[in-house]
Amino acid sequence: MKKLILATTALALSAGIALADGHSVVRLGTEGAYAPWNFINDAGEVDGFERELGDELCSRAELTCEWVTNEWDSIIPNLVSGNYDAIMAGMSITAERDEVIDFTQNYSQPDPSSYLAKSADVDPATGVVAAQTNTIQASFIAEKGWTLLEFATPEETIAAVRDGEADAVLADTSYLTPIADEDAELTLLDKNELIGGGVGMGLRESDTELKAKFDAAIQSMKDDGSLNALIEKWEIGETF
Repeated sequence: MKKLILATTALALSAGIALADGHSVVRLGTEGAYAPWNFINDAGEVDGFERELGDELCSRAELTCEWVTNEWDSIIPNLVSGNYDAIMAGMSITAERDEVIDFTQNYSQPDPSSYLAKSADVDPATGVVAAQTNTIQASFIAEKGWTLLEFATPEETIAAVRDGEADAVLADTSYLTPIADEDAELTLLDKNELIGGGVGMGLRESDTELKAKFDAAIQSMKDDGSLNALIEKWEIGETF
């Protein structure tokens, strides 16, 4: 679950989605680089837990939706600017973000953050820890007073550990576990951090009708158990 630390504030557009118009298209913005939450598959399409969830939410809300990708560090400013209408990108609900945008109810529980390193003996407190820029993981390391090395993409944080530029990387457990399973040279440390809250959809504060539609759709999936089924399928974390 990515947790963006806002460095820039922007003014929301006054125009919202014309939901009364049956031909309106709701654009869902995602990063497309954070499996299993969201990624680009071999066909060049957005895939993952959030793609499957978002498609189902749009169906239940009777909305026509399309997916667009955006780099993580500008994903909130471009929502506010109107480049898309909602964010589904493993984004945790935080008070800081809530000052600029609005959120639906959470569609996942908090996902513990883990450390990935080349050696189980690495001590994050005395080593160099990599994290993706503008995440709560990066903020957590900085607040601890540890040595932080930030990168624009999650792939670069892993490469920094492989290349010896960093001793460990701190990221969501659901993201790091498959990487550790596939690379015998990398290991998860026996140390987790519980940072931030659950993940929700980010929307412009003016789009109250759209928020209500997605809130109702998320709640219906919680009520009938289909959200838990997706969480288990994609191994996102704890179910509701």
